[in-house]
Parts: sequence; structure tokens; C-alpha cells
Amino acid sequence: MAEATGAVTADVGPDAEAFLRRLPKVDLHCHLLGTVRPTTFGDLARREGLSLPDAPERIFADINSTPPDPSLYLDTRIPMPQGRSDDEPDRSYSLFEASDWVRQVLRGPDDLTRIVYEALEDAHTVSGTRHVEFSIDRPPPQIEALGYAQMVEAYAEGIRLAERDFGITARMLAAVDRSGTGEEALEWIRTVVDHPHEHLVGIGLDNLETSGPPERFVDAYRLAGEAGLRRTAHTSEHVPSARNAVTCLDVLGCERLDHGYFVLEDDAVVARMRDEQVAFTVVSTTSRRSWRPWRRASIRAMLDAGLNVFPASDDPGMFPTTLLSEYRILHDQVGVGLEKLAAMALAGVEASWLPEAGKDVLRSDIRREAEALAGGQE
Repeated sequence: MAEATGAVTADVGPDAEAFLRRLPKVDLHCHLLGTVRPTTFGDLARREGLSLPDAPERIFADINSTPPDPSLYLDTRIPMPQGRSDDEPDRSYSLFEASDWVRQVLRGPDDLTRIVYEALEDAHTVSGTRHVEFSIDRPPPQIEALGYAQMVEAYAEGIRLAERDFGITARMLAAVDRSGTGEEALEWIRTVVDHPHEHLVGIGLDNLETSGPPERFVDAYRLAGEAGLRRTAHTSEHVPSARNAVTCLDVLGCERLDHGYFVLEDDAVVARMRDEQVAFTVVSTTSRRSWRPWRRASIRAMLDAGLNVFPASDDPGMFPTTLLSEYRILHDQVGVGLEKLAAMALAGVEASWLPEAGKDVLRSDIRREAEALAGGQE
């Protein structure tokens, strides 16, 4: 398929473009609802009789979430834009608004299998992605009758079909909504733990960081860890402090972190993250369009500080972007060389929750492409 309509692209040369397309990639920070194609959303909305304010393609193209209170970001080390950006649409839709509409039109297992299969097809076809770890939410009310176990199995069927057809692998993470209570999170993770599935391997902490401190969810994370589930969390993304990133590591037991741009506010934390080579999934594109230059400057500063960062797609269908576009942006706009991008792809493999045999295959393939690049530059 063609790249998502409106996806951000960067002006890379033909040699770089060919290399970035060939480079095997992993996407470790991806929300399933944010991968849904606008055409699929339109099909399901018509079937369910959901009245929308505009065409699905227009809604997705015009997603532009309002940033939190700008006064929170007046003195950040990487200056935060305070006004609107030039590319903001006249009529905007928030990411949460669009996600809720998608959630409303999902019904039976066929819908769940379809959106997983299409997400992995797009990742493979457009970006050359070889492995995806995507987050799933608690069942919406209309899916609750299906039951948790059947819901996860429907998602897993999409994974199996995509692996058969495209050779791509995938695993699921159960998303904890930080706008909820610790008790709700514990209940959700208890359900996950009580119904183990080979394709669901971890948990993550999602939603606006300003709505809930990570320590609120310590019991849910402890239960997940005791059950052998891997742990990550969105952190230092909306709160201009490095403190939450430290809490996610030391209190929640996270093994990698999503975003993390505000660790730059504390030199001691930066030094720790560098020394421990904590893995960060970073995303240059966000639904908060005015924040995109700040995001890219922050990623550049994280790289300059020696932090272990590698790109992810987050909500590719709704930003819109692709993992390939995120690599292009890093090369063309953030100034990351091709050899470093290959090293970042390899770092993503190391941080993934694939079995070692799967990692070995990807390591070998990435190194082969990097060696070919080096040979072509001599």
C-alpha cells in the first residue's frame, strides 16, 4: 500500500532512501488503536451508523491535539514553542477524540483480527518493519461480552495471519490507563495475569503523564513482574521533570522507557541513563503539532548526551506517520547518519521482547545491511 495520506516525509537522497527502506526495523512503541487505517475506520463507522463530523480520511489528516498548559513549559532546557505551528488545520480533532470514535465501532473478533492484520501489513509493506510490539487497551463496553481471553485471541489471530503472509512477528502489551485509579489498574493486570497468552508479553503505562503519577500503579506493576510480564511506561513526556523516569525504573521496575525527553532537565539523571544505557523509544512526530520541533531537538540532545534511543511510530495511522518516515526525519532533520541509524535499529532489537532466536536473525540482517552500507561508502 502507499504511505499513509499526509504522513510526514523527509528529503533524503536516493542512496539513503534505499538503505532506509532495506534496513530491518523493530517498532516497540505502537498503540493498536492508533494504527487503524482511515478507510477501515470509515467502513466500520458506516456499518455501525456512527455519525462523524467529517470524512474519516479528513479527520485523521487533521488530528492536532492541544498541548497541556503552556505555562508548565516556560523554562525547559530545550525551549518549548508556546504558540501555534504553521501546519495546524483550521478544524482540529484530538488524538483521544479520534481514538474514542475508533473504539466505538469495534464489535466482534473479526474486527479485532482485521485491525491487527492491517497494522502489521502496513508496517511490513511501507516501512520494512520486521517486529512490532503494540499496546492494547481494556475492552470497551461493546467488546466486554466477548471476554478478555477471546479478545486477546482475536488479536493474536491477526498476528499469526500476518506472520504467515509477511514474515513479520508481533507481541502485545497490556496498556494501563494512567487517568484511572491504581485499583482499576490492578484489576486489569490481574485479568491479564489470570489469562496468560504467548503473544501478550508485557505491560505499559499510557495516556497523559499529567493525569497520574507512576507510583500510583506500583501494585499493578509488581503483579506483572511477579507473573513474568515485561514492563515499560510513557514517562518524562508531558511533565517537565526527570523524576518520573527514575520512578518508572526504580519503583515500577521498567526495563525500557517510552519518550523520556524531559530527562534532559536533570544532568545527574542523564548521566545515569547514559551509564546504564536505558533504552528509550522516541518519536519525532506527535499529534501536538506545535511540539514537533521541540521533540526533534530533544532527540538530538539525547543522542548528543550518549543516551540509548531508537525510533518508534506511536500512533502511525493518526499522526499520521510511518516508522520509515521516523527514520527519514532522524536522518534529514535531526542529522543522524546512516551508520548510526543502523546502530539504533540494532539497539531496538536488543530492547525488544523477542525470544533470542528471533533477535539473532534480526541482528544478522541489520549487520549485513550496515556492512553493505560501509562497503558502498569506501
